[in-house]
Amino acid sequence: MASVKVACVVLMCMVVVGAPIAHATITCGQVVSGLAPCLTYLQSGGAVPGTCCNGVKGLVALAQSTADKQTACNCLKSVAASTQFDPGNAASLPDKCGVNLPYKISTSTNCNTIKF
Repeated sequence: MASVKVACVVLMCMVVVGAPIAHATITCGQVVSGLAPCLTYLQSGGAVPGTCCNGVKGLVALAQSTADKQTACNCLKSVAASTQFDPGNAASLPDKCGVNLPYKISTSTNCNTIKF
C-alpha cells in the first residue's frame, strides 16, 4: 500500500515538473496571413471584406493564451508600423468584424500588459 502512495506522489511530481511553460503557439506569419485580406481596408478604409473578418476571427480563435495574445499584439504592432496602417482603421477593425480584442491595434499598445 505504501508503495502505491509513493508511486502516486512520484507521478504527481513528474506531472508538475513536466508541465509546459507558457509559450506562444501562434506565429507572426499566421497573424500576417490572417490580416492579408485586410490590408486595403487598414490602409485606405472603405468596406471591410468578408475574407478579412474571417481572418481576424480565425486569429482571435487561435490566440487563446496570454502568450499567444501578446505574440499576436507584438506582431500587429510591427506590421502596423511597417505598412502604414491608418490608426483609425486599425482601431475599428475588431468592431467591424464583430470580435473583441483585449487591446487596441496600435503602434503604442503595450503588449506586455495583456493578460488572459
